[in-house]
Amino acid sequence: MAINKEGNGYTFGFAAVMVILVGASLAMVSMGLKPDIKKNEADKKMMDILGSIDVESTRENAAEIFNTMVTERILVNAQGEVIRSATGPVDPADAEDPFNVDVRKEYKQMVSKIVQANKNDKPVLIEKVSELPVNYPLFKAEKDGETYYVVPMVGTGLWGPIWGYVSMESDMKTVYGATFDHKTETPGLGAEIKEDFFEEQFEGESTYEDGDFVSISVVKGTSSPDDKNAVDGITGGTITSNGVAEMVYRTLAIYDNYFKKQRAS
Repeated sequence: MAINKEGNGYTFGFAAVMVILVGASLAMVSMGLKPDIKKNEADKKMMDILGSIDVESTRENAAEIFNTMVTERILVNAQGEVIRSATGPVDPADAEDPFNVDVRKEYKQMVSKIVQANKNDKPVLIEKVSELPVNYPLFKAEKDGETYYVVPMVGTGLWGPIWGYVSMESDMKTVYGATFDHKTETPGLGAEIKEDFFEEQFEGESTYEDGDFVSISVVKGTSSPDDKNAVDGITGGTITSNGVAEMVYRTLAIYDNYFKKQRAS
């Protein structure tokens, strides 16, 4: 039987076959690239963690440096109890490794709505976040004979998610370094949170005042040089700056439960 290539049936049938073939091809390509994508994501994460302790790395040497300097990967709960620990080289495919906890996914699925509903009431916010089954990974690093604790964090800027890593000195109160990043903040305004002039302000700041946890404020205008609990916000980027302050406060308040236990032991 001759095929009528001029009819609608032929056109729809041909289109359907092409959609299936192209879709199957893209799926196969995606599956084939998945290991490389996961490795690239892991390398970038290692570079960011190392950056928070002022160690430069590239995608080519990040894993080697990370596996040498980051001596332990810890997973804690909201009460500061260690629920898992790992050492040795990171396996990006090992779901049990604290390194592979997707803090951005957990924030989006469980934390962000609570933050938006309670961002003006810090005690209630921390209480409600503490009730969630969220995992809290922590990275213990050794550098020049000193121990540092790197805390991953996720929050919300003006236009979308923001995230970062804050490293604490061995007293678990003083910030050693910080790196921040964003997805869609405005260039020249909120996007400036990833620039050195903003990140470097956190170095040497304290999360404690008069023996109490207070975190680090991001103030509008210029903070006092004597204030060890505040840094300058981004001019014209107030909402993103506030997002950074909220993210740092909420995250470090949770991790402080672990730090208190370590200081007491």
